[in-house]
Amino acid sequence: MTDSLLTIPPPIVQLRNVTKSYRRGAQVVPVLQGITFDIAEGEFLALMGPSGSGKSTLLNLIAGIDKADSGSIMVGGVEITTLPETELAAWRGINVGFIFQFYNLIPVLTAFENVELPLLLTPLSRNVRREHVEMALRIVGLADRLDHRPGQLSGGQQQRVAIARAVVTDPTILVADEPTGDLDRASAEEILHLMDRLNRESGKTVIMVTHDPRAAEKARTIRHLEKGFLNDVSA
Repeated sequence: MTDSLLTIPPPIVQLRNVTKSYRRGAQVVPVLQGITFDIAEGEFLALMGPSGSGKSTLLNLIAGIDKADSGSIMVGGVEITTLPETELAAWRGINVGFIFQFYNLIPVLTAFENVELPLLLTPLSRNVRREHVEMALRIVGLADRLDHRPGQLSGGQQQRVAIARAVVTDPTILVADEPTGDLDRASAEEILHLMDRLNRESGKTVIMVTHDPRAAEKARTIRHLEKGFLNDVSA
């Protein structure tokens, strides 16, 4: 096969000249300044940098939680910066799986019910939803805990429920903001191993913000943010 017949798939995420600022009273504080880079499909990317460098802001822009001041953000071929809020919310529900530092589980709901929440916005039948939820909980090793509420689970188990909730819709990308920041070392290793498995075995694109070098070692690529600018790339 000649080079001319080879087709290279486009990046799953493309950012071009993205800027973001916040206001503090009358003062405008720049957070991201002209960010341009691509994320390949199936990548496991760690975003690192000191506090206030713009890591979480960049993650929120990619996930469609926040809006850029200027520039272009394409995710899975969709220009998300121009979507109206209602369309953006619908897009997030299908295309983005969120993993947060503090799990964001609803205490009065069981593990099953917490994982099912994103599916309630879909047209899937109750039986199909159950199949998806049970599969997601099996993937994270909690098939025997589906009737447990968060208060009956350890921190590591709660984060695994949160990961099951993030993958249950089979999203385009997984975004993780300090996913091990509230865990002890052993539980953190379990979560990182699970995310690595999702990336390598299931082909999930993972974008993770972390300040922990040990967590970043699980990523295939590390990018550093410093005062709103993207610096080097470490493989």
